[in-house]
Amino acid sequence: MTDGLSGPRRWLAVGAISFGNALVVIDGAIATVALPTIARDLAVDASAAVLVVTIYQLVLVMTLLPFATLGDRIGLSRMYQGGLALFTIATILCFFARSLPFLLVVRAAQALGAAAALSVSSALVRSTYPAALLGRGLALNTMVVASASAFAPTLGGLVLSVAPWPWVFASAVPFGLVSLLLSRGLPAPRPRNEPFDLLGAVLCAAMFGLVIAGLESAVHGDSPVVSAAIVATGAAIGTIFVRREKGAARPILPVDLLASPVIALSVVGAFTAFAGTMTLLLSLPFRLGHAYGYSPSEIGAVIAAWPFATMIVAPIAGALADRVPAGLIGGIGMTIAITALLCLAWLPPAPGYVDLAWRMAMAGCGFGLFFTPNARLVIGSAPRERAAAAGGMVSTTRLVGQTVGATLVAALLASGLGGGSVPALAAAGMALVAGLCSLARLRPSLRQPRAEEVADVQPAAHLK
Repeated sequence: MTDGLSGPRRWLAVGAISFGNALVVIDGAIATVALPTIARDLAVDASAAVLVVTIYQLVLVMTLLPFATLGDRIGLSRMYQGGLALFTIATILCFFARSLPFLLVVRAAQALGAAAALSVSSALVRSTYPAALLGRGLALNTMVVASASAFAPTLGGLVLSVAPWPWVFASAVPFGLVSLLLSRGLPAPRPRNEPFDLLGAVLCAAMFGLVIAGLESAVHGDSPVVSAAIVATGAAIGTIFVRREKGAARPILPVDLLASPVIALSVVGAFTAFAGTMTLLLSLPFRLGHAYGYSPSEIGAVIAAWPFATMIVAPIAGALADRVPAGLIGGIGMTIAITALLCLAWLPPAPGYVDLAWRMAMAGCGFGLFFTPNARLVIGSAPRERAAAAGGMVSTTRLVGQTVGATLVAALLASGLGGGSVPALAAAGMALVAGLCSLARLRPSLRQPRAEEVADVQPAAHLK
């Protein structure tokens, strides 16, 4: 089997994946900036306008894993190209939205396209790069996502200053067109003649959808009993789904991969780390604005220090991940992040920009050192034929962690604890769990490579 692509074709594939990921991240995050304007122009309540973001995240979480399995069946590049095409078409349709229901429908279509592309993007990175360079390839992917995350609010503000809100969505279309143009360089599809487990896909979507919807309802709804019933229904469906998946040859929920202690620890660590980052980043604007009188532009400048630091650290972490045990890099990263989060919890009485920026940059560095080696370990440890499932699991873990973090912030704000040091302390606690999971992978008993790892990723088999 060929170990990655070579020559100009590799760079075409890298460009296609990079522009596609930038498109999905920018158009997913940029809508937040436009929510007040959308609510005013469409004559709806602010709470209803938030559905523009909520429905996007919910559909993503519900469909990522089923699409990863379908991508294995029809070919990774076909799934990626089809997802990008749907996302681009839906993004163009957002430009013509004149009512909230229509906008929600096309946002759901956007999320379906985004899920199709994201579900196989990590597997495509693995097929594009030689095993010895996989860490650097994933680091580039992380850097693109961090750059797009930092760029999206600025781009949205610039567009809204000169044009109506539909242009906020249209501004991402060029990224999709460039990605589709470059996608001819993606690895050739290797479809498998296997049946698709439609019932399993429905159960997976129902499990994630009901649990997350129930958690959101518990924070924003009026009936705790109804919210608990929704969560309980999702958990019951999840129990049936997991038991069913244990007997599947190619499960939609990759229980076969989670049976590996190394991968299970990596997933738990990633979940808590993503929940911690979202807890801090969503709560900080309220604290800076209400307690210290920072303006929205000043808050944006403070938060930008985090992704910019991640952009700088990600290539370094990727290069190290190809040579140094991921558990060690992740442990160091989480130590740095915990220190930064504790410093953010205990701010001086009147913090200036520098006081905040170095703490945010330090946190961005710490999490940047953790995420790339962690993702490299999950994707590199899975058998090649299960790379799409591993990549889908990485993306699903990120989204579920971020959703749980957002729900926690909403609950803290509702209880009056979201505007002080509690969110930063909670984030530090979750970072501690992530760090312990990372260090636990250094145990000698967990560092013995499986047979498929030796055959598939032999140059990097020691990177536990």
